[in-house]
Parts: sequence; C-alpha cells; structure tokens
Amino acid sequence: MAFTYPDAHRSDVTDDYHGQVVADPYRWLEDPESAETKAFVAAQNAITMPYLESLPDRKRLQARMTELWDTPRTGIPTVRSGVAIWSFNDGLADQAAYYLADFSLGVKSGESGEAGQPDGELFLDPNTMSDDGAVAVVVTSLSPDGRLFAYTVSEAGSDRQVLRIRSTQTGEDLDDELHHLRFTSVAWFGDGFFYTRFPESDPASTEPVRDQQVYYHRVGDAQGDDRLIYRNADDPEPVYGPFVTHDDRYLVLHEYLGTSRHNGVLYLDLQNLDLQNLDLQSLEIQSLDSKSLDRGRPGAASGLSVAGWVRLVDQGQATHNVVLHDQQATPGGLFIVQTNDGSPNGTVVGIPLDRPDERIEIVAESAEPIEWVAGLAGSLVVCRLVEASNNLVRYRTDGSIIGPVELPGVGTVVGASGRFVDNEFYLDYQSFVEPPTALRLQADNDASQPEVSLFAKTEPPIDPARFSVERHHATSSDGANVGMFVIKMIDTYLPAPVELYGYGGFSINLTPTYSPARLAFLESGGVVVVANLRGGTEQGEDWHQQGMLANKQQVFDDFIACGQHLINAEVTTPAQLGIRGGSNGGLLTAAAIVQRPDLFGAVVSQVPVTDMLRYQHFTAGRYWTVEYGDSAEPDAFGYLIKYSPLHNVEEGAPVDYPALLITTAESDDRVVPMHSHKLAAEIQHRVGGHSQRPLLERVETRAGHGLGKPTTKIIEEAADIYAFLLANLVPAT
Repeated sequence: MAFTYPDAHRSDVTDDYHGQVVADPYRWLEDPESAETKAFVAAQNAITMPYLESLPDRKRLQARMTELWDTPRTGIPTVRSGVAIWSFNDGLADQAAYYLADFSLGVKSGESGEAGQPDGELFLDPNTMSDDGAVAVVVTSLSPDGRLFAYTVSEAGSDRQVLRIRSTQTGEDLDDELHHLRFTSVAWFGDGFFYTRFPESDPASTEPVRDQQVYYHRVGDAQGDDRLIYRNADDPEPVYGPFVTHDDRYLVLHEYLGTSRHNGVLYLDLQNLDLQNLDLQSLEIQSLDSKSLDRGRPGAASGLSVAGWVRLVDQGQATHNVVLHDQQATPGGLFIVQTNDGSPNGTVVGIPLDRPDERIEIVAESAEPIEWVAGLAGSLVVCRLVEASNNLVRYRTDGSIIGPVELPGVGTVVGASGRFVDNEFYLDYQSFVEPPTALRLQADNDASQPEVSLFAKTEPPIDPARFSVERHHATSSDGANVGMFVIKMIDTYLPAPVELYGYGGFSINLTPTYSPARLAFLESGGVVVVANLRGGTEQGEDWHQQGMLANKQQVFDDFIACGQHLINAEVTTPAQLGIRGGSNGGLLTAAAIVQRPDLFGAVVSQVPVTDMLRYQHFTAGRYWTVEYGDSAEPDAFGYLIKYSPLHNVEEGAPVDYPALLITTAESDDRVVPMHSHKLAAEIQHRVGGHSQRPLLERVETRAGHGLGKPTTKIIEEAADIYAFLLANLVPAT
C-alpha cells in the first residue's frame, strides 16, 4: 500500500539549550484543546483506523481474544474483622465488580461457586457508573473494623481520582467525597484515615502537578474540614505514601522525589495525638536541610516538638520501605525496613527508634535481589527474583527462617493481601500461560509450610502444556548478560514472527504475567519475547542504575542486542522481528526505530515519551527527571539530545523505516499525547509525506495512559496491534 500523510505545518519555534539552538516545529501540537491539534488527530485517525480495520487478521484476532478473555477472574480478598471484599470479572465486563462476604462464618472454597467464584454478594459495580465502561475503581481500602470501604474512581483513564466511602452494612455510599487526588493511598486510624491530595487545579490543565499534602479525614466531615497533617512548605516537589503501623502507634510517610526509589522516611507518634485539636506548627518540619534538622531526634529542629514529625531517613540515599513496627525487639521499639543501602540486592534491617543511625541485620543480602517484603501472618514474607521470576521465603522477625512458600510454578506474585496480626494471607499468582490464581495460606510462626488452599482459580483456556517457556541470554554492547523469556507454542516453526517486548526503566521488573492477547498471537504462529533490560532491578539496584540518566543509551543497546540474539539463534529474521513497548517502553521502541531501523520489520510504540527535552513541563513529567535528567542542566542536555527520539529522526534522504504504529489516548494526563503527535508528524515529514509502509498514529478517545481501561477497548487495541504485527512481519515459510 501507499500512504499519504496529513500536511502538518512546521513553525519556526526554536529553543536555546546552553548555546545550542534546537528547532521545535511542532510546538503547536502541545495544546490538546486547539483546533489545529484536533484537526491533526482527526486526520491521523482518518488514515490509521481504516487501515487497521482492513487488516486480514484483525476480525479473527478480535473474536479469538474475546473468547480467551471470556473467563472469570477473581482477585484476592481484603479481610478485616471477618468482612471480606474482593474483585471479580465474569470475563468480558469492562470493569471488575466487588463482592462482599462474612468470613467470620468460614471461607467458602473457590471451587464451590459458579465458575470458580467464591460465595459472596455484589457490593460495588463500576460498570453502572458510566455508559461506556470508562469509569474505573483504582484504590480500595477496608477499615479495620470492616464497616467502611474507601474507594477512588477515575474517569477516562485520568490520574485524577475522587474518593468515596461505602458502608459494608447498608451497601450505600456515605456523603463523604474527596477531590484533587492523584497517586493517593488510604491509611485508616481512629474515626477516619490519612490520605494525600494536591491543590485544586483545572482538570484540563497539562501544567506540572506539585505540592502534595497529607490530610486526615474524619468520616462524616466535609473535605474542607480535613486536618492538614503534613506539608513540605520548603519543597513542593516530593510526593508521600502514608501508612499506619499495624499496632496503630505510628504514621509513617515514605517520601519520594519523583519516581526515585531512594526515598526519605518520616514518622509521627500517634499515641495520645488529638486529631481534632492539632497544633500544626508543632507538627510540621520547618526545614529539610540536614544542618538544621537533627535526624531522628524529636524536638531538635525549629518548630518540631516531642509529639511532632521525626525524620528517620533522608531522601536520595537508598530505598527504605518500612514494613513493621516491632515494639518488643528493643526497649524503644524498632522499625523493620527493607533497604538496599549498601546492599544493591537488598536486605531487611531493624532501625531502633532511639538509635536511628544503627542498622541491625535481620535478613542478609543474597545473590537473588529482593523485590518486596511484607508482614503477613506473624512473619516476614520476602519475595526475591530468580531469573526474573518470584521466589518467596518466610522469616521470623528475628531473621530466623521459617521456610519457603511453594508457588504453583515459575511465575509472579502480582499481589499479596493480609496483615501481620492475621493468621492467614492471600497471594495472587500467575504466569505467561496460567491465568491469575488466588491462593489462601494459613500459617503461624512455628509452621515451616503454610497450609495452602484455593480461594479462586480460572482454568486456562489453552492447555499450558502446549507452550514452551525458555530462558535466553544476549550479550550487550558492554559485555553484560541480558536475560529474556521466549514463549511459543511447542509446534511453532522457527524462524517465526516475533513480538520483542521491553521496558527498561524506573526499577520496574518484567516477570511472567498472563495476557489473553498474547495467547492469540502465539496461536497465530508468533513468538513472544520479554526482555529484562537495564533500568529494571531484575539483577538488583546496580542493574537499574546502569540504565538511567547518562546510562540510558545502554537500555537501547540491551534491547538491540536481544533482537540480534533472536536473529542469530534463528528464532526470527529481521523482516520477522517486531518490537513493542509502552510508556517508558514506548520511548524504548521509538529510540530503537530511530537508531536501528534496519533491524526490525515492525514497531509498536504505545503512549511513548519521545520529546526528552520538554517532557518535564507537562503533568507528571517532572517526576521522571530523577530517572532521565533535565535538559535545563547542561550535562543532562548533552546526553538527552543524543537519544531523544523526536530529535534524532534522520534528516536528508528518507530512511527506509519499518512499519510503525504509535498509540496514544486523548485523556492521557501522565504521558501527554503531544509526544506521540510530534513523533508521528516528524517521521511522516522526513519520509516526504508518503511511504510504502505504514507510519501511523492511533489516537484513542475516552481513555488515558492505561489506568482502568475498559475490557472492550483493551481487546480492540490489542487486536489492532497484533493484526498490525502479523500484517507487517514476513510470515514463516
């Protein structure tokens, strides 16, 4: 086919970065509400959507994906004082609904109910909140007494959320409604809970979000009466994750600068705290300057009283996740903390509250990186990564080993539910070929093996024995060993069309997870490859740091090396090699097509970050400077300009680009659509406004970055993507 693209005008806008003038001819596409931008989007979709609808495999894939998706999916329950709430999707509902049961009468096995659904009553159904399934429940939290259920809703995939509270006794919402929330959590205490919110802003604004504050909401009060608990008046940049320790003694704030995992930790003693008569001046740390704040010593800094906030850990040192407060361990009590301070693969330590500079080793560092630690059923459950798959071991709080938690296979625990004070906990397990399984584990400190039973299980729609999952390794440009999973049907002939998927950033690990869409591609003779690139922590914090800031190019080199390995191993050929990634993974695939267009047959770049010089000026973009760097800094500009996909589309003679599909969504307020618009316009311009292969942009309506996307839209987009790959990757002969 021949493709002719819209004639998007090029302006004469330029910026001076440290003496280097950089053109930005599509600056006008940064305004999502302008008539010009809307016309551009309409013109792109007018080319893209008819093409995708015409692809020979699209209808077949959509029908098959619908069949594969049409299986029940049950989430693990949250249980408080015998009341249990869990999510359930019967298969094709746009959003999961929530069910309620009284577990004080006994847990009913997942095998007893219809389609593996445990016995319970429908409690909350987001599908009734909109006509198109675009309203999603994002955050949920059940009060300790089981009487109240706090939940947030997001519309059209926006990061903006509204919090409501529903009674588990009546099934009705209370009058409480909290606004201006993004990235919040709910920490119950007393007659209400702690949460975070931002200052009021225009919902249509793309301005950076700043000044997150911690509030206490008493159930039944108006939001205007909520008490400000913490605000960093000196620095509006950090965001906070509040939680209350299991003994109700301390409010802990994990303090993050952007997306950096090297967080600070503050805590507030809740004993004898009168939340209705707070002296905020006595609670607020006036300065975060270490010279004026004697860390760990209450009352030492100006405005900090004995009853006030105490800083336990400064920002920027290392990861510190407080897991538990152990009052019995030392006379003054200690926090049990997961950290990689001085140990890239992670340890668990105790920090005495009366000796905050001391670290007592509880779980030692090992060759397998720690991914997470939780206090569950009187023990510490430590999740490690072994070749990018999960391995769980239980420890006592003194560090002695109780024993492993046996999982069904090589896969991922995508969720854990329970408390330290409970005698049971729940795990959500899945793999590349096994749908999510909800496991119930009854345990105590003295049992080497917890009793495991099924809470709910979905039978795989395709026999897992028909697939093979292999571990391959590539040698990257610097000699490093980069692992990847290679998944295919046992009878698939090689070489074959490949989807090479990667992410490579923000400490995010790609472990085995279930996808009905991938199953349809595998059935069609394709091979799925999931790469564990630098930027994640599959090999510890060092692996992450080797792929961030000035080292970001190494991530792209890792990805290219994986592609080259698949060709050398005769898994595929360049014409059959497709790549896909979203968000930071969209940046990855956009950089790959610009740097090595000869290596790939087709490229899918979903909600990508492509303008590395201006990303920080929009919504949540400023949070990523700790990972990418800021072009306002000369050193960062020096490396950003070298790989920024938008600024490295080749000039001069048109490049023979592989087929390209860029996807974005109108309501994406995390990676704003201007990134996709600009890259599409630039590449289409550089090929002279026409090409023999598709170089397209797909713009979704009533959707965002991916948060809460309805099932119908997920299937439609997946069918488009895999039909695009199959149509543009040379089939095996």
